[in-house]
Amino acid sequence: TEILWDAALDCVKILPFLFLSYLAVEYTEHRMSQKTKNWIYRAGKAGPVLGGLIGIIPQCGFSAAAAGLFAGGIVTPGTLIAVFLSTSDEMLPIMLSEGLPAMMIVKVLAAKAATGIVVGVLVDLVAEHLLGMRREIPETQEMCEHEHCSEQGIFRSALNHTAQITVFLFVISVVLGFGMEYLQERGVAQSFLAVPGLEEAAAALVGMIPNCAASVLITQLYISGFLGSGALFAGLLCGAGTGLLVLFRENQNRRESLILTGVLYVSGVLAGILLGMMHIL
Repeated sequence: TEILWDAALDCVKILPFLFLSYLAVEYTEHRMSQKTKNWIYRAGKAGPVLGGLIGIIPQCGFSAAAAGLFAGGIVTPGTLIAVFLSTSDEMLPIMLSEGLPAMMIVKVLAAKAATGIVVGVLVDLVAEHLLGMRREIPETQEMCEHEHCSEQGIFRSALNHTAQITVFLFVISVVLGFGMEYLQERGVAQSFLAVPGLEEAAAALVGMIPNCAASVLITQLYISGFLGSGALFAGLLCGAGTGLLVLFRENQNRRESLILTGVLYVSGVLAGILLGMMHIL
């Protein structure tokens, strides 16, 4: 009963901040969405750099749009990976509503963007020669959108997002409350954290679940003190939202999609371990 009450109270406390955060996100997406997609479309070989920088801007379904552009032969595999690694999904609104220090949030976003750019550039350098991937960016081609955000007003959309994520947060908080109590009683958490790299590997797997609940869970686990900074980065770097779903649905080359998924996971885990060792948070 106490865990349920605490979870409900926590959700009520952050509700106004969560709504304001989503309102800001919706406004940004509404103003920037088409512009950023056009920038990515025109970027050419500079795509990974632009993709890594633009990916951190809070936007609805940007990773899904990037996957659609890749499937259409419009952007490079490195650009897609850069967007996947840098995109924030639900992380930013949760961190803002929880009142985390602004500098910490900036460090997380900067680390995600830097990782996306570095890995994206490397992927493009080796993609054609080692992975057999082909991507010739067309000189002229109509950019089609495979995923669309809601056409409803930003207030209503922000309200819907807030309601959905509040439910996620309540469920996650309750599960975490009972789960952490159970694990602490048996000392499982300490044993789990004692294995180098295991925490990051597990967090990255959770992050790859193509649902906004994944980034909510990873962020809440870190805020609750259950995950370290390395696991936070690993989970958030691999959290590409619905991008992976769109990639496998739209891209006809399954081998290519599988390779890119593997690159996303491995780079997310390794970067998470490295960033955790650097203690930047």
